[in-house]
Amino acid sequence: MLPRSIKHCRNCGTAVIYRVPDDGDTKERAVCPGCDTIHYENPLNVVGTVPWFGDKVLLCKRNIEPRWGKWTLPAGFMELGEGTAQGAARETHEEAGAQIEMEALFTVLSVPRVGQVHLFYRARLLSDVFEPGFETIEARLFSQAEIPWEEIAFRTVKETLQRFFEDRARGSFGVHAYDIV
Repeated sequence: MLPRSIKHCRNCGTAVIYRVPDDGDTKERAVCPGCDTIHYENPLNVVGTVPWFGDKVLLCKRNIEPRWGKWTLPAGFMELGEGTAQGAARETHEEAGAQIEMEALFTVLSVPRVGQVHLFYRARLLSDVFEPGFETIEARLFSQAEIPWEEIAFRTVKETLQRFFEDRARGSFGVHAYDIV
């Protein structure tokens, strides 16, 4: 079970209590005893891309924690007011300074233990010139044989890369959905 993150009501500021609401719900929620507001805690969306150029994919070396110095696909938390593809494109530009053409949704990975859902889109790179942002030490293209598998920052990224190369070898890309437990 994830830690309880809501301490006070967003409406009136009263300290919340955790209980099953009286409205027929079946899960324990943060409920305000002052104004009866029920606060829901939902997973965060992480959105990103698998940017490819020829037979290579673009990886970014992280300049932030967690996993500073490890390699990842360009990705980050989706912002309010943007769609998943829009957020993935924004993250790719922010982290790698890459110019891309968005393609189809590729992986959907649920990570319940941290309350996240990761969505990666395929993206065709329009150039092999990158201008990484402050969150990235280096942005670089790798062939499948060159990928530093032991230096990949997150399991969701490793799973996505593995599926990408498998699908590319097969000559057909699908959508892959997994739970990371």
